[in-house]
Amino acid sequence: MSLFSLLFVFHALGLILASPTQPRSLATTAWDYIVVGSGPAGIIAATRLSENSAKKVLLLEGGGPSYYVTGGRERPAWLAGTSLSRVDVPGLYLSIFSTPSSLTCGKNVNAFGGCTIGGCSAINAGLFFEPPASDFDKYFPAGWKHSDLVPSIKRLYATQPSSDAPSADHMQYLQSGYTAAKNWIVNKAGFAELPINANAARKTKVFGHPVYDYNNAQRGGPAISYLQKALKRSNFHLQSGAWVQRVVRTGSKATGVVANVGGVSTTYSLSAKGRVIVSGGALKSPELLMKSGIGDPAVLERLHAANKLGGLPSKSWINNTAVGAKLFDNPNTFIELSSPKVRSYVYSYDNPPASDKALYLQHRSGPYSFASEISVFWDTVKRSDGSVAGMQGTIGTAGYSGYQNSSTVTLNIYGTSGLKSTGKVVLDSNFVPGQSGVYYSNPQDALDIATFIRRIFDALPGTGITPLNIPQSATHAQIAQYITTPSAYAVGQVNHWSSSCRFGSCVDTNTVVIGMKNLHVVDASIVAPLTVNPQMGVMIAAERAAELIKRLG
Repeated sequence: MSLFSLLFVFHALGLILASPTQPRSLATTAWDYIVVGSGPAGIIAATRLSENSAKKVLLLEGGGPSYYVTGGRERPAWLAGTSLSRVDVPGLYLSIFSTPSSLTCGKNVNAFGGCTIGGCSAINAGLFFEPPASDFDKYFPAGWKHSDLVPSIKRLYATQPSSDAPSADHMQYLQSGYTAAKNWIVNKAGFAELPINANAARKTKVFGHPVYDYNNAQRGGPAISYLQKALKRSNFHLQSGAWVQRVVRTGSKATGVVANVGGVSTTYSLSAKGRVIVSGGALKSPELLMKSGIGDPAVLERLHAANKLGGLPSKSWINNTAVGAKLFDNPNTFIELSSPKVRSYVYSYDNPPASDKALYLQHRSGPYSFASEISVFWDTVKRSDGSVAGMQGTIGTAGYSGYQNSSTVTLNIYGTSGLKSTGKVVLDSNFVPGQSGVYYSNPQDALDIATFIRRIFDALPGTGITPLNIPQSATHAQIAQYITTPSAYAVGQVNHWSSSCRFGSCVDTNTVVIGMKNLHVVDASIVAPLTVNPQMGVMIAAERAAELIKRLG
C-alpha cells in the first residue's frame, strides 16, 4: 500500500486532522517548523508559530483523536447522540485510571501519560494554577524571570478560559468535603480562604476552590483553545498516528525527522532555515534526543549497538549526560479522611445517577461539570538553612482503595518546589523510556513532607475529621516512615513529570539543544519543579518559547 493510501485510510478513521494542506504533500513539503508532540506545549508552540502565514508548520502526534472535535468517539453509551467524547466530560476524568482507553501511552512509555491529541491535558483533571512569581525568579534563568513572562501569562489567560466554578449555572457542587476541610484548614489551622489564581503569589497557608481550564463545563485546554484556531490556517497541518523515531541531522543542524506512520517509515524535511521543536513531554523528549544521538554516551553506545541511531556515526554524537537527568515528579501520599459531615460521591463511567446525567446533558451543570477535586491548599516548610520546600494538598469527593464508605474522602499531599530528590529518564531493554530514582532519593524531602502533615494534623482536634490510614497521633518519624514505604497510599507516581532537559545544561535560554543550531525542546522537560500542578506553568513556558523562537527567524 502506498504512503498516500495509508494516509487516506488514517484520515477516514479520524486519525488525521488536516488543514487545506493535502496529506499527499506532507512528505514532500519543506517545513519551516516541525513540532513533535501535540501535548499542551506542542500545541501552543505550533499554534503561535503558525501565526506567521509565510511559515509552514507541521505538528506530529503519535496517538490518535481525543476530544469529539478532534475525531474522538471513545465514550460510554449515555453520551451517544451527543457531540461529546469521554474526554470532553470533566466528571469522567477518574475513569481513565480504571476503564480501557486508547488515550494513554501504553507500551510506548513506562509510566502513565497521555499519547493523544492534547497529550496529558486530554486525560488529567484540568487543574489550572498560576505559579507564583517566586518560582520563575528563583528557579529559572535570565530571560525567563517572572517579569519576562508577564506577556506570556497575559496571552495564555486571554486564550485559555478557566474557572473555579465551571458548571454552567456557576454553582459549586459536592461541597460537604469543602466545608469540612475549610473548618479544619482555615478555621483551625489558620489558613486564608482566597481565590487561588487572583492571589497567585500567595502559596503559604492559603486554601480555596480548585481552578479548572474548562470552557462551558467541558474539558478545555490547548486542543480546544489554541489548536482549533491553527487548523483554520492553510500553512498549518496536524498529523496524528505519526510516531517520530529520531531527528535527522547533519552535525549540529537538524534537517528533518523520521516517523513511523502506520508501519511506514516516513521522513519529513525542514526548509533551509527550518527548526524542529521537540514537545513529547519530560519522558519522551529525552528519549527522542537520545535516539537522535544526543545524550549520555553510555546510552548512545547501547542504542548504536541495537541499530537505533539510524546509522549516525559516533563522531557525530553529542555526548551530554544532562539529557534526561534531574527528572522530577511530585511525591504524593493519599490520606483517607472520614467525617459524619462528609457525603462521599463516586463518579460512574457507565451509569451516572439519572438526575446528574440530566443536569450535565441538558444544562452542562452538576457533578459531571468538574473533575472531582473540591478543595486545594498550599503551605511551605522552611529548613534550618533558610531554604524552603513547597507543599500542596488537594481533596477529592471519595475515598480510595480500602477506605470507600459514604463518609470518606481522599486528601492527596504533594511535595512541590524546593524538594531535593530527582531521578533520570532511563531506557529499558526495549528502549522504552521510564523513570529511575525520582522519589525520596534525598531523605530531606520525607522529613519536610512529614513536617507538613504533622502540622495540619495538629489542627484536627474538634473538627470531627478522622484520618484513617495514618493515625492522628502519629509522630513525625512515623509519618516519614509511612510516606516512604510503598503502598496503595504512598510513593505512587503522580505523573507530573518535568525538568529532564534543564536550562543551561540541556538547552540554552532560547530552548535550543546544547550542541545543536536548530533543534529545540519545548515542554515540561525545560520547566523546573513548580509550587503548583505543572500544567499552567508548561503552557506559560510554551508561550514564552514560541516568542523566542520567532525572534530567531
